[in-house]
Amino acid sequence: MILSLNKVYFVLILIFLISCSSGIKNSDDRVLAKVYDEYLYESELSGLIHPDTPVRDSIEIVKNVVDNWIQQQLILRKAENNLSPEQMNFDEQLEDYRRSLIIFKYETKLIKHKLDTVVTEENLESYYNQYKSNFELKDNIVKVQFVKIEQNSSYRRIIKRLFISDKEEDKETLETYCREHASNFFLDDESWLLFDDLLKEIPIKTYNEEVYLQNHRYIEITQSPYIYMVLFKDFKIKESVSPLSFERENIRNVIINKRKLELIKNMQKDVMMNAIENNDFEIY
Repeated sequence: MILSLNKVYFVLILIFLISCSSGIKNSDDRVLAKVYDEYLYESELSGLIHPDTPVRDSIEIVKNVVDNWIQQQLILRKAENNLSPEQMNFDEQLEDYRRSLIIFKYETKLIKHKLDTVVTEENLESYYNQYKSNFELKDNIVKVQFVKIEQNSSYRRIIKRLFISDKEEDKETLETYCREHASNFFLDDESWLLFDDLLKEIPIKTYNEEVYLQNHRYIEITQSPYIYMVLFKDFKIKESVSPLSFERENIRNVIINKRKLELIKNMQKDVMMNAIENNDFEIY
């Protein structure tokens, strides 16, 4: 029985693939499967198989679709036989869903065309200062620079000299050397990073992050075959106030979301006011 069924699958799928690849269009849509009085037609699988898909993969894809369709129809019939007409009446739920979708579509269109997405630095600072107590760090963060270089590199000494230098002209030279000779590097000392993310790049061993940050500025770690040079520019301990520069993107998203809600709220208010003025509804 299993062998016979597989043969049927193969023939049906082969016919389907041949008709797809040859562009055959029959006036009578070919039936691929039948469960009780429900039919799965070839046209329902149109576009399912990419022309470049290998035949074996194509057969497996179509077979899975047919199997899933058959199983769904069988379970659906089982459910229908075990539920009352009242339990299968979804008219009210479907209408509620339809109304919700229409309103959602309109709100999405309104937001797309009316929402002001420009958030200035003044907006960010104002929000941050107003709600500063809400910005508590959950993790330690650092401003840091680091270079990872092979121990036997002939450029190790010059890179170290440039790395610990405070001269502005040395910074550009350092970046050039790092691009050409370092295995990894990060020289942006204006951005805040999670200390935990730094630990993924640098093999720092510590049982107390806070104490470690308070007692280290420049460190050099050797872990064969590399040497890691790390320079801490600043740090903030968890549970302290998070800096604006670290929260900038979060604040921007909050401001945009508040504008969305305000836009929708104003639309709802305008709709109600217009309806009242025009006597568009009555309450009994």
